[in-house]
Amino acid sequence: MPGLSTYITENADFYRVDTALTVPQLSTDNWMLRLHGMVQNPMTLTFEQLRSRPLTERTITMSCVSNDVGGMYVGTARFLGLPLQPLLREAGVLPGADQILTRSVDGWTCGTPTAIATDGRDAMLAIGMNGVPLPIEHGFPVRMVVPGLYGYASGTKWIVDMELTTFAAYDSYWVKRGWGQQGDIKTESRIDRPTMSGLVRAGPVPVAGVAWAQHTGITKVEVRVDSGVWHRARLAPRGTIDAWRQWVWVWTATPGMHILQVRATDASGYTQTEDMAMPFPDGATGYHTVPVTVQEK
Repeated sequence: MPGLSTYITENADFYRVDTALTVPQLSTDNWMLRLHGMVQNPMTLTFEQLRSRPLTERTITMSCVSNDVGGMYVGTARFLGLPLQPLLREAGVLPGADQILTRSVDGWTCGTPTAIATDGRDAMLAIGMNGVPLPIEHGFPVRMVVPGLYGYASGTKWIVDMELTTFAAYDSYWVKRGWGQQGDIKTESRIDRPTMSGLVRAGPVPVAGVAWAQHTGITKVEVRVDSGVWHRARLAPRGTIDAWRQWVWVWTATPGMHILQVRATDASGYTQTEDMAMPFPDGATGYHTVPVTVQEK
């Protein structure tokens, strides 16, 4: 459907939020991950050692905590990588280590709850993205991906260090700047078409977009016009609970100015709140709202 986000986001279109002025340039020949801290068996892992282990490929939606309601800092990709849980099991995480503190080669830090990264979800050290090696801008040669957490709490690019520690002992880069500590994803939905201040003809008009609740899954999306009754949209087949779902509802549009709104319900039964909140400190909330002008046929 023209204007609707594709299920898989092209690498070139996948959002980026960088803190470094220049993109780090690393080689697989000398890349190494140090795993240490509150573990029984500290280790180092070269790229060849990582690649030689059993890898997994999963479709995962990532989003940024700074994303506004209806914003574009969200995308879905097919990531290939080393599952994190077996690696941490091999290292022997000690009791009390509730934070996985990861560092980028440029010094950026990220704090991931140990319990979430080891609860069976497809947390990984990714080396591939959409069928090709991880692009330089997205963390080549290795980045971390954890479904269900905003990127600032899970998505370390150009990763070179992993320390098991506690949240009490260390605040990561964005936490030091006032953002929330845990980084749990909020259930969200977005209208892709019609576009903001769009112009359409009266009659049947497809209203379509995407909704996401990573590692919970979307079960229902509803649309309303001018604060009227909610209409249930048709969902695309669910690929995985870690990826967004496309949706569409056909609106019989009448001439004039109208306001479209969308809300999603996830598999836990939670429905998005109408209460508007800015992204700071732990993610935006509210209904994505799109004004539309309908012309006579």
